[in-house]
Amino acid sequence: MREILGRRRRLLFRRKGMPAPLEAALTCATAWQWPVLPGAGLKTSGGRGDRGRGCACPDPECAVPGAHPFDPGLLAATTDERMVRWWWANRPTAPIVMATGGTAPCAVSLPAAAGERALVALDEMGMRLGPVVATPTRWSLLVAPYTLERLGELLFAKDWVPSSLRFHGEGGYLVLPPSAAVGGQVRWERAPLPGSASPWLPDVEAVVDALVEASTSAPDGGSRLAY
Repeated sequence: MREILGRRRRLLFRRKGMPAPLEAALTCATAWQWPVLPGAGLKTSGGRGDRGRGCACPDPECAVPGAHPFDPGLLAATTDERMVRWWWANRPTAPIVMATGGTAPCAVSLPAAAGERALVALDEMGMRLGPVVATPTRWSLLVAPYTLERLGELLFAKDWVPSSLRFHGEGGYLVLPPSAAVGGQVRWERAPLPGSASPWLPDVEAVVDALVEASTSAPDGGSRLAY
C-alpha cells in the first residue's frame, strides 16, 4: 500500500503550467531548504530528441551518466528561487541534483535489488523510514545530516557492514526525482508527505543498525543486501 501511495504522491509535484522538474526543484529548494543544482543530463540522439545512453559531460566513460553535477559545479548548489528558476528555464529537462550534508539530508544507498528486499525487511522490523529515492541501479534512504567524523565512528564500532552500502554525506550529492537516468527514470519509492514542512528524516545510526540486522538475519545466513 505504501508503494501505491508513494507513486500517487509523485503527481503532487506537478502543477498546472509548470514542468515537473522545475516544480520539484523549487519544492526541494524553497519549501524544504535542500540545496539543488541541475545535473549533467543525458545526450540526445539525432532526429526526435530521444534520450541516449551516454552522459552529456565530456567523459565517454562517465560512471554515473547524467546524474552528477557538471556545469555549474557542486558548490553552486543553492536554495535561491531565482537561481533555480533560471537554471531550469534554460535546461527544463535537467536532472535535479541535491548537495548532501551540512543542513541538507544525507543518504545511505544500496543496489536496487537489495534495496527492495531491505525495505520489506525494515517494514517487518517496524523501522520508521523517511523518503526513499529509487534509480534503475540503486535505492537511497534519506537520513538526517551527519558529519564524516560521526559516520567514521559509527562504522568503526561495527563488527561488519555490508560492502554494498554507500554513504552520501558532506561534500556528496544525490539525484532526485523526477530525473532521467540511464535505464529509466529516477522516482520516489517512498515519497515525502505533501505539505510545506521539510520531510522527516531518520538518524543514520538507526538506519545502518537496521540494515545490518536485516542483512545478517537472512534465513539462509546470507546477506539480504548483496549485489
